[in-house]
Amino acid sequence: MMSFSMGAVVPRTGRHVERLEPGAERSVGRRMAENDNSGDPHSVGEVLDRLHELGEKAGGDKVKLGDTLEALGQRAYGPFFIIFPLIDISPVGGIPGLPTVMAVVMILLAVQLVLGRKHLWLPGFLANRGLKGEKLVKVADKTRPIARRMDKWFHGRLPALTKGPMVKVAGVAVILLCLTVPPLELLPFASTAPMAAIMAFGIALLVRDGALMIVACALSVGAAVLGAGLFASKQG
Repeated sequence: MMSFSMGAVVPRTGRHVERLEPGAERSVGRRMAENDNSGDPHSVGEVLDRLHELGEKAGGDKVKLGDTLEALGQRAYGPFFIIFPLIDISPVGGIPGLPTVMAVVMILLAVQLVLGRKHLWLPGFLANRGLKGEKLVKVADKTRPIARRMDKWFHGRLPALTKGPMVKVAGVAVILLCLTVPPLELLPFASTAPMAAIMAFGIALLVRDGALMIVACALSVGAAVLGAGLFASKQG
């Protein structure tokens, strides 16, 4: 389960790095992003590279959501809609309550996407939550083969469908999909369906793939129908 962490960020193994002062610790992600000449990530592989680097620097300490946000860029809607579903399908996603927490964070981000905010914001009680660096590294390593396939298959097709009203459509769809996660978490692997649809929206927004945006809308309908069927059968 995600938890609070006020500890300093330290390397996992190997070289000595000076322990950061509390005030400087909050800017780890920002410094990492500033040192990356590529700016905001433009592929799933780049997103995982930054997660891996954050995880290695933290080691046994927590990687805060606030640091992750700064490392991925202030408009990291797409990356976050990719990261959380990837965590959900990884072994780490089996932690009880974790999918629901991730759904809450994604709802907050999706609301900001619908409202057209230029810079993402997280309240302190969420920004200070996170996963241990070791677990984040594990997620990045386990999902890298999937990321390679995604980067190979998806690219800038029909980019016009990833702008304007379609962005708000994606945000509303993510909100509705996230609302299905808490009840579906009670069923084994049931939350995978809405998470997969959310990830499709995230990739579409990240790589400006309008064709994938259409697929994501179709997946959303399928995930809603499947989720309703699973929940109804469980209740029956």
